[in-house]
Parts: sequence; structure tokens; C-alpha cells
Amino acid sequence: MLKRAITNFVAADLDGLVRIIKRKLKKIQYRPHLLDGCLAATGLVIEPW
Repeated sequence: MLKRAITNFVAADLDGLVRIIKRKLKKIQYRPHLLDGCLAATGLVIEPW
């Protein structure tokens, strides 16, 4: 499983890297608990505007 996760980050060029990063960020967008967990570990909080 780890090998598959690492190969997901291999890009041939800059455009490929941008595409991979956008895809990964889109996945995080639909899993807000990931961001909450990261912020909780740092002690930061998200405040409404």
C-alpha cells in the first residue's frame, strides 16, 4: 500500500505535479476532519470571519 501511495506523487513534469497536487487538495476538501485534526495537533483554531 505504501508503494502505491508513493507512486501517486511521481510526476514527469510541472504540469503533472500541479495536476497531482490539485487532485490531493480536492480530496482534502471533501474530508474536513483531516484539516481539523491537523489544526488540533498544533493548537490552532479556525474562527469564522
